[in-house]
Amino acid sequence: MNIVKSTRKYEDWLRRHTEVLEPDLDLKHQHMKESLFMFLRATFYRWVQVWPEVCSDLVTAPKVLAVGDLHVENFGTWRDAEGRLIWGINDFDEAYEMPYANDLIRLAASAAVAIEEKHLGINKKSACEAIMDGYIEGMKNGGQPYVLEEENDWLRRIALGELRDPVHFWKKMDSLELVKGSIPLSAADALQHLLPEKDLRCKIVRRIAGLGSLGHERLVAIAEWHGGRIAREAKALAPSSCYWVGEDNGAPEIMYPTIISRAVRCADPFVQLRGKWIVRRLSPHCCRLELQAMPADRDELKLLRAMGAETANVHLGTPAASREIQRHLKTQPRGWLHNSAKQMAKAIEADWRAWKKSGF
Repeated sequence: MNIVKSTRKYEDWLRRHTEVLEPDLDLKHQHMKESLFMFLRATFYRWVQVWPEVCSDLVTAPKVLAVGDLHVENFGTWRDAEGRLIWGINDFDEAYEMPYANDLIRLAASAAVAIEEKHLGINKKSACEAIMDGYIEGMKNGGQPYVLEEENDWLRRIALGELRDPVHFWKKMDSLELVKGSIPLSAADALQHLLPEKDLRCKIVRRIAGLGSLGHERLVAIAEWHGGRIAREAKALAPSSCYWVGEDNGAPEIMYPTIISRAVRCADPFVQLRGKWIVRRLSPHCCRLELQAMPADRDELKLLRAMGAETANVHLGTPAASREIQRHLKTQPRGWLHNSAKQMAKAIEADWRAWKKSGF
C-alpha cells in the first residue's frame, strides 16, 4: 500500500471515530509537502505500517505502554500541583502497547531528519548515542521527572525562550478565529470543568495546531480572571492509529489518561480526559516546545539525552519493563538505534517524495 492509498484509508477510518474538520485536513495535506520533518510529524499512521517491515528484528522486543508518536517536538512544559515548572513529553494521543524500541527509533529518526534540515546542529550518530545514554540511565535508576526549579537550570533556560513570552503568547491567542454559533455540549462541559469559576464569561475560539491531529477539532476558552487572562483547550481525540493498522485488536480504547498516570511524572493537574475531549490549561509556560522557540545557544546533545531519559520515565510505567528492556538491550548490536533510525528516515523520505508527486 503506497502513501496515498494509506492516507485515504486511514482518513476514512478516522471519520468513523471523530468529526473531522475537512479544511484543516486539507491544510495538513499541504503541510506534509513542505518538509520531511513536517511529513514525519503528520503521518504516524503510516509509520505504524512501515516500521515493523523496516525494523522486523525489533517487533518482538519487550512491549510497553508507549507514546507511539514520539519525536523531538513532542516535548513541552507545564505546572504541576505544587506550581513547579515541569518539562517532559507533551502529547499522548497515539499511546498504545508497542515494543519499546518503536519510541526510541521514532525519536531518533525525527532527530536525524531535524539534523538534515538544519534544525539541530549535531551529527546523527552522536544524537542517537545521547538518546540511548539517557534512556539506559533512566531505566537503571528508576526514572526521575524533570523539575525546572533548583536543578535542571540548563533546561529551564532552553524552555523559557523568547517566543514563550506572555506578550507573544497572548498575541497569538488573540489572532484565533472566534467560534460563531454553538459548540458541542460535551466540549462546553469539558472546558467549563477546568475554569476556576462556574459560569465565568469567556470567548471560544478555534485553534489550528499540531500536525498528527490536524483535522481534529480544537476549541479554546479565553477569559479574564483576577487581573489577567487564562486559556483552556479541549481537543477531540480518536483512538490510536495502531487500531487502524490492526483492526482485529478489540474495541478501540483511548490510553491517554492511563499512560500519564502510570509514568514517572509530576503530572499536570489540568490535563484530563472528559468524554472524547482531552482538556488542558494553555499558557506561555504550559504548551509544546518547538525547536525554533529554543535559544540558539543550547546544548543539543544534553537535550536529546534528557529526551531519552524522559522516554524511559514513560516506559517505566509498564510493570517489570525495566528488567526486560535492559536484558533485551544487551542483546542488540552496537549502533542498532542509529542504523534503525537511518533506515526509517530513508523509508519516510521515500514516502514524502511520493506524496509531493501525487497531487493529493
